[in-house]
This record gives sequence, structure tokens and C-alpha cells, in this order.
Amino acid sequence: MKPGIHPAYGPVVFRDKAADYAFLTRSTATSDQTIEWEDGNTYPVVDVEISHVSHPFYTGTARVLDTAGRVERFERRYGLREAR
Repeated sequence: MKPGIHPAYGPVVFRDKAADYAFLTRSTATSDQTIEWEDGNTYPVVDVEISHVSHPFYTGTARVLDTAGRVERFERRYGLREAR
């Protein structure tokens, strides 16, 4: 790796305000805001809109759309198009 061209890679806290959840990880993301973490150190904090705690796919609240049933209902309602 060339020196001096890569962003700083260090500990950052990502905070999901919607779910009141935060986790400490390493990233190149930066922020002017800081937070005191559980270990007593101060880290930059990045607020995110959604995380694995609040995303419907990970929480099990995702809805599965029945596309096959919709197509069948459309065909019953309007009939199959005949080849001309």
C-alpha cells in the first residue's frame, strides 16, 4: 500500500437512534460528534438511519408478497390475452 493516500482506519461507534442501539467497530468513516463508550474511551459517533436491529429483514417483520397469487387473480379478473 502506498503511504499517505488511504483514509485513517480506526474505532468508530455507529448509533441507530431509531432502535436506541450502538456498536463499536473499525471504519474509515469520520464524524465531528463524539461519544464516551462503555470502556471509558471517547470515540467518534456516526448516526445511521437503520441497522440490523431495526431493519425489517433482520427483525423478522418483513412481509413476503404473493406475486403468483396476484398474477392468477389478474388473469381470472381480466382473462388471458389470446394471441391475435
